[in-house]
Amino acid sequence: MFSCKANTTYNEHLSLKNLWRLASMNQRHVTTVFCPQGPVSMELSPPPSGLEAEHGTLFTTDSLLFLHELISTFNEEVDEVLRLRVSRKTHLDLSGELPSFLKSTTHIRRDPAWRVLPVPPRLQRRHVDIGDLAPCDTQRFIKALLSPAQGIQVDFDDGNCPTYHNQIRGLHNVLKAVHNQFPDAPHISQAPVLMLRPRAWNMVEHNMMVEGRELPAPLFDFGLLMFHCGSTLFENNSGPFFYLSKVESFMEARLWNKIFVWTQQKLGLPLGCIKATVLIENVLAAFEMEEILYELRDHSAGLNCGIWDYSASFVNKFGHRQAFLLPDRSKYVNMEKRFLRSYMDLLVQTCHRRGALATGGMAAPLLPPGALSDSHSRVLAAVTRLKLLEIKAGVDGFMVYDLGLIEPMQKLFKLHTEGDNQLHQFRNDVTVTPDDLLSMPAGGVTLNGLKYNIAVGVLFINAWLAGNGHFFYRGQVEDSATAEISRSQVWQWIRHQTRLEDDSRVVSRRLVTDLTNKVMMELSARCPSASAKQKLNTAADMFLEVVLKRDFPEFITTYLNQDHTFLCSQSCGQVEALDEDTHRSKL
Repeated sequence: MFSCKANTTYNEHLSLKNLWRLASMNQRHVTTVFCPQGPVSMELSPPPSGLEAEHGTLFTTDSLLFLHELISTFNEEVDEVLRLRVSRKTHLDLSGELPSFLKSTTHIRRDPAWRVLPVPPRLQRRHVDIGDLAPCDTQRFIKALLSPAQGIQVDFDDGNCPTYHNQIRGLHNVLKAVHNQFPDAPHISQAPVLMLRPRAWNMVEHNMMVEGRELPAPLFDFGLLMFHCGSTLFENNSGPFFYLSKVESFMEARLWNKIFVWTQQKLGLPLGCIKATVLIENVLAAFEMEEILYELRDHSAGLNCGIWDYSASFVNKFGHRQAFLLPDRSKYVNMEKRFLRSYMDLLVQTCHRRGALATGGMAAPLLPPGALSDSHSRVLAAVTRLKLLEIKAGVDGFMVYDLGLIEPMQKLFKLHTEGDNQLHQFRNDVTVTPDDLLSMPAGGVTLNGLKYNIAVGVLFINAWLAGNGHFFYRGQVEDSATAEISRSQVWQWIRHQTRLEDDSRVVSRRLVTDLTNKVMMELSARCPSASAKQKLNTAADMFLEVVLKRDFPEFITTYLNQDHTFLCSQSCGQVEALDEDTHRSKL
């Protein structure tokens, strides 16, 4: 335990900061810091093995005081918005009502005058970002910095497994990139723009406590990123820019706006310099897009639409209702379906009407080797067809995972658009109704679709137990978004005793268990060791726990992040860090 006198200027380092580094050598410890308002209590886990220096760089006395004040200021409001989520879901369940455009905010939608503030020059051209890039993967992060992409989604959420090691490595890698400490990487002002994605509100940070409570994970990520990188990004006309995940209402956007204003004032940054793209990943948020933009109008970098988290949200909110049975995603769910096409059209129309950028989802396929091979051409043609659909809908950009897709997709924009963006495409031809947004596609369930969902769900949990937030399967990257839709569909098909198209068998507990065992036989054959097989078996058991529960677990990442198996694997040192030497086989 130590005490120090706090300096109220947060972007100056205190001379006593090294005391924290000494203290961090102990086991989990209590730190009492004296600030003008009195003593405060914080607990922080000791550094992960091998990351002592990085840990000390991130957790200075200054940054800890900043984190403490940030979290103390907004802790209760975070709890409030999470309680509002529960209250709203309960109301929908009890009343049987469906969402619609809010009557209470009609004045915002009908007012033609308001606009979001224009984005800085480096955000005006958002054609191709690299998506799902977990910054703890140092080698891939550096390759992305060297790439011709317009931006990088620096992902602490969907594509990242939030082990302590991954968080510290990832945060420190961002700091190094921003401060030009990677020898071969370009200056931050010349590199692709960093779009920093903190974890979503459903996640907590287990390795720090403030005043006896674990932290909201997004405040931990956002606070450290802003404290260490915000000023430098701003000085180099390169940020600070963010993606905000899993926002469900304009009230959550309002909270983020308050956090932005507070942070800018504390760090001496001009109001409005933070810009954030909100991912509309929830069906309830689709009815509040204009209100979300309005709340963030001084800090908005636009809205983003994707397919799998958004589709999974239908099961999350209405999965117990037969009318919202979502058919086999492999066969019947794509962006051309009415409910998804309407959502994308409305997002583009809403954004462009208010002067905001509209971006599309991520292309997950991996290009096969050999640019002249038939398989390479087929994959590229399939990606081109789907992304051209988004471009013609008016999107200003989208994401790809494979770095080889960056230049072909940039050429696609060059061929089919003019200028830096499509803000001039107002989509006045579009009229989207609640029925359009809530119209489920026709179709059933196939045996192959069920087995595919089981495999993705099991492999995602297996990846998490290994400390990885994404994995490769059947030629594309899979992450928590595809894991969400996979396990959601299996749960819903069991819940409604859906019959297979193939042979009319009922999707039941027994059938899913039997198919999981069969899938496991196929996957286990590729496991390199007995311990890998054991981990995969554990993942299969956990997957069955999730899909057989009476009530639907809201987020698979929340479920896993609170699970004893995952927490124990971290504390026992069984989770291997994702780093440049980690081999991840492409199953």
